[in-house]
Amino acid sequence: MANWGLKNCCDHDQKVFIACVAAFTVVILVLWRTFLLTPFKLITVFLHEASHAIACKLTCGQVEGIQVHANEGGSTQTRGGIYWVILPAGYLGSSFWGMALILASTNILTARIAAGCFIVALIVVLFVAKNWTLRGLCIGFIVFIAVIWLLQEKTTVHILRYVILFIGVMNSLFSVYDIYDDLISRRVHTSDAEKFAEVCPCPCNGFGWGVIW
Repeated sequence: MANWGLKNCCDHDQKVFIACVAAFTVVILVLWRTFLLTPFKLITVFLHEASHAIACKLTCGQVEGIQVHANEGGSTQTRGGIYWVILPAGYLGSSFWGMALILASTNILTARIAAGCFIVALIVVLFVAKNWTLRGLCIGFIVFIAVIWLLQEKTTVHILRYVILFIGVMNSLFSVYDIYDDLISRRVHTSDAEKFAEVCPCPCNGFGWGVIW
C-alpha cells in the first residue's frame, strides 16, 4: 500500500540537498535583476551555445565560432549538420546540463568529475571563442572552479558540491526563463524556437515549439 504520509522518506543528506535547492532557487529569483548573478547568467548562456555546438558536431557539422555577449545574448556559428537538431539543442541542452550538475552535486566524487569536465570544456571553448566576453568568462570560471576545488582538497572549506549545485539550479531556471523571455513576455523573431518553426512549421509556431521544449 502506498505510503502517502511520506514518513521517513528522506535522510539527513537528502533533506540538506532539498533545502539547498530551495534556498538557491529563492536567492536566484531575488537577485535575478542584480549584477551579482551576471557571471552565472553568462555561464548559462555559454552552456546554451555549447549545446548548439555539440549538436552540430554530433550531426557531422562544423562549428565556426561561439560568442557570448555582455547583454546575456549569444550565438553559435555553424556550417552543415542537421538544422532541426541543432536549433532545439540550446534550450534543451541548458535543461540537461542543469539536471546533470544538480545530480552530480549529490556526491563529492561526481562533483569533482563535473568540475573537471567543466574546466576542460571551458578550455576547449577558449580556443574557439570569437569575442573577449566569452574568453574572459572562460578564464574567469576556470580560475573560479580551480580555486574552489583547491579549497575543497587543501582546506576545511568544502563547498565544491554547493557551487556545482548552484550552477545546476541556475541553468535549470535560466532555461525556463529564456523560453519565457523570448516567446511569451516578448516575441523575439530570431529566437531558436521561431527559427525552428520556419524549418518545421507543423504543428505549431515558435511559441508552440517553445512550450513543447
